[in-house]
Amino acid sequence: MPESVRTELKELGLGRKIRQLRLDRGLTIQDVSERTGLSKGLISQIENEQVSPPISTLIKISNALKVELAYFFMKEDEDPKIAVIKRGERVTSARRGVKGNINVGYTYELLAHKKRHKHMEPFIVTFEPRDREEVIMFNHKGEEFHLVLEGKIEFLTDIENPIVLEEGDALYFDSTIAHGFRALDGKPAKTVAVVFQSE
Repeated sequence: MPESVRTELKELGLGRKIRQLRLDRGLTIQDVSERTGLSKGLISQIENEQVSPPISTLIKISNALKVELAYFFMKEDEDPKIAVIKRGERVTSARRGVKGNINVGYTYELLAHKKRHKHMEPFIVTFEPRDREEVIMFNHKGEEFHLVLEGKIEFLTDIENPIVLEEGDALYFDSTIAHGFRALDGKPAKTVAVVFQSE
């Protein structure tokens, strides 16, 4: 893992927060694995800040630990009624994901990480161009909305034919279905995404 990614993960303290929540709730890594469907090895890597988990993985962990996704990105004493996030204050994910060396095909910027108690989580997601066979599929409880800001993306599921979306197009779906995205035309594409987490 590049040193810049390792530094970013340590600054966020994702692994530390996840481990502390797990221990506070009296859960083992095995318990979290059973609640999330994630491997014990992956949970250990996340807790030890060896990998940067994708959104869908963090959603599964937050649901298992009964906290909102934003908890992992906030300072302990934050929970304003109104949260303003200036461009330079956005938290951006690292490019590495699921198993450390696998690139999940996107990065995301948190747009409301200063607000703790909320039902929606907005992001700017930048999808990378890749072959369809390289797209990693995810699923999680809740619903998802995307508005394409730049470029062209392909939305893949296990229940529909691929759907192509261009700048200005919007998509809303039940995120319990396996889904994945890729940028088309050989260049990155951006969306505003909003994830709603169901209880």
